[in-house]
Amino acid sequence: MPTAWRIVPPKRVADAFSGEGARWFGGRWNSVGVPMVYTAESKALAALEILVHVDSGELLEEFLCIPVTFDKRLMRSLSFDDLPEDWRTNPPPPSTQQLGDRWARAKASILLEVPSILIPGESNYLINPAHPNIGKMKTGAPQPFEFDSRLLK
Repeated sequence: MPTAWRIVPPKRVADAFSGEGARWFGGRWNSVGVPMVYTAESKALAALEILVHVDSGELLEEFLCIPVTFDKRLMRSLSFDDLPEDWRTNPPPPSTQQLGDRWARAKASILLEVPSILIPGESNYLINPAHPNIGKMKTGAPQPFEFDSRLLK
């Protein structure tokens, strides 16, 4: 079974899969108001996703890495043909947010595999916390995760 990874500060473990952070602030694949959980296919990619969104001083804080295993049948994948031309632009364009919003509202699957912007050829997994079958995913125990201090240079 595939495993997705989510890295969070300890104070966010209890709500790490609620989608509330993304609902409050929006993201590349969701608009403000739409709950969504962002995970990655590897710990390394999950770490990079944190790095692009925090100030270097925040890396000194404690983090936890949480594995999520799932059956591939619970996931839908987006191919490059499904993506709008501007999918890699920053800030995230409305086109990708609308695509993710439609997927979340349709409850077409629990997970949506999307290509990583940071590492071409790797994937991020979006989780729809509002999906009625969300309990079919298995969340593992949080594991300590430490960013190497050399990343602060």
